[in-house]
Order: sequence, then structure tokens, then C-alpha cells
Amino acid sequence: MRDKVRAMVGSRRWEYAIVTLIVINAITLGLETSPAAMSAAGGLLLAMDRAILAVFVVELTLRLYAHGLRFFRDPWSIFDFLIVGMALMPASGSLSVLRSLRILRVLRLISVVPSLRRVIGGLISALPGMGSIVVLMALVFYVFAVMATKLYGEAFPEWFGNLGRSIYSLFQIMTLESWSMGIVRPVMEVYPNAWLFFVPFILSTAFTVLNLFIGIIVSAMQEEHEHEADANRQAIHDDTGMILEEVRKLRVEVAELREETRQKG
Repeated sequence: MRDKVRAMVGSRRWEYAIVTLIVINAITLGLETSPAAMSAAGGLLLAMDRAILAVFVVELTLRLYAHGLRFFRDPWSIFDFLIVGMALMPASGSLSVLRSLRILRVLRLISVVPSLRRVIGGLISALPGMGSIVVLMALVFYVFAVMATKLYGEAFPEWFGNLGRSIYSLFQIMTLESWSMGIVRPVMEVYPNAWLFFVPFILSTAFTVLNLFIGIIVSAMQEEHEHEADANRQAIHDDTGMILEEVRKLRVEVAELREETRQKG
């Protein structure tokens, strides 16, 4: 019985059905934010939400039954368990904020769709390298923020009056959001040579450090893809070896049968 349940919850049809329910649930939760939709079909939307949540609970129960304690060895299974468990908590009184967290059920698409799991796996494997880049960027921001506060803090206290404001203004400049007309050009009206400060900052952050982030993430994604490809090739190799072994045994059996037939004849 357990093997049948394991085969069912691991089948493609089951996966497609769960993905469909997750998408439908995301749509219903979005419609619940519309007063017009709630006034027209609020009862139906809430009923669908409860029904889909019940299906998720049944699905998790079946997976627990099929895999036993091994269920909790899979990080994605634990992720699903926490998301569904959070949805089952009472959303009234001081816990009313949990009602808005029901939308987190949409994140189950990550655990159900293999391609999304690969993306998250690549991002997680990139975290160590990204940590080094974060430290480097923090050092760059600190150095430039101290310089900006000392250079422009007196004339532009709203942007560079203290270290915190300088860091925030430099972050805005790094994102290239209204950096020229909003900050740099007004500063250059008072300090004409201010471009000698801001241009190197932009080059060292927006066009260098951020591209390092992208490079590390792309490299991690590629490694994740190659790892999966190696695993698939190894699985194919193992299956091929098993098939060849079965063919050898069949050939031996056929040869023995022929020998027995020849001796009887």
C-alpha cells in the first residue's frame, strides 16, 4: 500500500494537479484583496481557499505516510510542511497578521517544479561567494560615505548630513535612480569638481561590484546544472549497466536451454 501511495505522490499527474491548485489558490488570494470581487463572490473564494488548503493537508499526509521519517530529511518537504502548517494556524486576534501570510502557499511552486528548485539551489550555492562581495561592497560604501559626509555634508545635510544619510544617498546613486538630476548635478552646482567623486563611485559599484554578483550567480547556476547533468548521466549509466547485465544473464540462460535441448535431441 505504501509503495502505491509513494508512486502516486511522485507521479507527473500528481505534480501537475498540485501545481494547478497552487496557481488557482494564488488567483483566489489575489481576488480576495479586491472589494468588488469579495462583494460579488466572497463566499465562493473563501470556500475555494479552505478546500485547496484541505487538499494540501491531505497531500502532505500522504507524503508523510509514503516516506515516513525520511520526509523530514528533505529540505523541500520541510519547507512545504512549514508553509501549510502556517496556513493552519488561527488568524484571529493578535495572530491576524498570519492571514496575510497565506499567500506564502504560492511559494510551494518552488518545491514542486524541478526547474525552480534548480534555480534556488544555484542561488544557495552562490551565497558563500556573494558574502565576500557583500563585504567588499560594505567597505566601498563605508569609505565613500565617510568621504561624502566630510565633503558635502555641510552644504547638503539632507543627503550627506551624517553617515547614515550618506550611505542611503550613495545607495540611490548606485541604483542609478534619479542620481544625476536628483543629487549629483545639484551638488556640482556648489562643488563643480564633485563628478571626480561620484563617477568613480558609480564605476566601482554599479558597473563592477554588481556585475560580480551576477557573475557569481551565473557560475553557481551553471555548476548546479552540470551537477544535475552528471547525476542524470550516472543514472543512465547505472541503468544501462543493469540492462546489459540482464541481457548477459538471458544469453547464458538461452545458451543453457539450447544445450539442454541439443542433449535431449
